[in-house]
Amino acid sequence: MVLETLINPVNAERKPWELFFIGAVYSSVAIFLSTIVFRDYAGIVMVFLTTLACSYLIQRMLRMEEKKDTNQIITELHLLKEHGKALTVFILLFLGFVTAFSAWYVVLPSEMTHTIFKVQENTIQCINSGTTQGCMTGMQTGVQSTFSKIFLNNIKVLAFTLIFAFFYGAGAVFILAWNAAVVGTAIGIFVRNSVSTAAVNIGLTSIASYFSIYSIGVLKYMTHGIFEILAYFMAALAGGIISIAVARHNFKSPEFRKVLLDSVDLIALSAGTLFLAAVVEVFITPMLF
Repeated sequence: MVLETLINPVNAERKPWELFFIGAVYSSVAIFLSTIVFRDYAGIVMVFLTTLACSYLIQRMLRMEEKKDTNQIITELHLLKEHGKALTVFILLFLGFVTAFSAWYVVLPSEMTHTIFKVQENTIQCINSGTTQGCMTGMQTGVQSTFSKIFLNNIKVLAFTLIFAFFYGAGAVFILAWNAAVVGTAIGIFVRNSVSTAAVNIGLTSIASYFSIYSIGVLKYMTHGIFEILAYFMAALAGGIISIAVARHNFKSPEFRKVLLDSVDLIALSAGTLFLAAVVEVFITPMLF
């Protein structure tokens, strides 16, 4: 209960920046607990524990967002603006996950990181080889990936996020925490490889080099990744709101129809955001990095 109650939904929307640090704490605790108790399965268990720590907060936030939908006075545009507060919270929480996972990958000994992040490393190899089947991540990279392939893969992840949110409420966070672990691992691999190469070529071993290369690594994956994660959180929000509305309202009630309409708007907006993310990944990210 200690981790679950670090912050409540009202304070989260008022001070969303705190969620970045809370996300980092959640994932850091999950890494060490999974390493101590379930070392051979740490890569999966740490994602599960991270999700578990968030479930109380996310479930209460979904209930708050569903109540906003039933307010007949609020216009659709204002409602989307209100949902933006929750989306900001979710994104900062995700960025906290990514920062913690990547930072621990960089600073921990190599043998330990390979043990903890073995599943994520295998997923990255799967993505880089072009075999996306079985790789549940929207963070697909590689210059050989086509626009349609990336977009369709991300739509698949979007669909699973929506389904998980509908059936499990905060369950969509599991997919997003998994993506955070994969992205964090990818950033960690990029930083380690870049520092090793720089150290061999020009003897660059200072702490400043780690910070600069780490920043480049984050920008490389989050330039397009931030749009993908925003889209997934929109879908998670829509699925969670529909799930709560199904439990609370009669299908023929005006409140349910209003909730359903708002959720459809969120899903359509998330699909459009994924399209933008694919454009950035294919045409902009390769130009910058």
